[in-house]
Amino acid sequence: MAIISYGVSATLGAQARPKAVVYRGPATSEGCPEGVRDLLVSSPSNFEVVFAGPNEPIDVVEALKGATVYAHGGGPNWSKAYRSTKKYEKAIQEFVKSGGHYLGFCLGAYLAGPVNGYNLLPKGVNTEQEIKRRRAQVKGEEDTVINVDWTFESGTTEDKRWLYFQDGVVIRGMDESKPGKVVGRYSANGDVAASITPYGKGSVGLVGPHPEADDTWYDGAGIKNPEGIRLDIGHDFVEATVHAGSYKRS
Repeated sequence: MAIISYGVSATLGAQARPKAVVYRGPATSEGCPEGVRDLLVSSPSNFEVVFAGPNEPIDVVEALKGATVYAHGGGPNWSKAYRSTKKYEKAIQEFVKSGGHYLGFCLGAYLAGPVNGYNLLPKGVNTEQEIKRRRAQVKGEEDTVINVDWTFESGTTEDKRWLYFQDGVVIRGMDESKPGKVVGRYSANGDVAASITPYGKGSVGLVGPHPEADDTWYDGAGIKNPEGIRLDIGHDFVEATVHAGSYKRS
């Protein structure tokens, strides 16, 4: 593969909207890329979103040029998803290493790990299934909701917030020796539900639940969010990852 300069810029023009690339293809489920797009567009950063993938007008490697964010949403079958996207691995690594930001939602979070993934995490940190963990609130693969304790970029923590969940990731190995920070924990057992870690000059934000889920997700699954549908956690996750620069653990 030819070496490509991604030209990730820390300074944007006064009127320029930052560019975000969202993967859409066989390694996602219907509606997931669009949910990530809507979250990015409605975030304070007001991203301009480009879909990229093998069946899109532009594929991932080309689309990453000039981007600030690369995001991968939910989808089916972890190992199959990695096999179908492995060809992008070096480009994604170089993009983040050069100062870009990776956002992984559910399957996209699994894909950041060292096994069946792009190896974007600190050594000793890996991604696994939360439903198989001891004292997990949810034990099955059904679409449901789950409680998460979320620490916002402001430093405020809100306990037992409800988020959409379907076989989401647990991020293991995020102890005090690791760079980065934990921003979300599953309330039932304290497992890490969301983290932000450095990779080269960039950052990697992972979240197991779906903070991007809107009313169409809940209606489609026939479930309700007990606190109503709010996107504040999703927006905070995006902004905290993009603003990441100090990785001292709190």
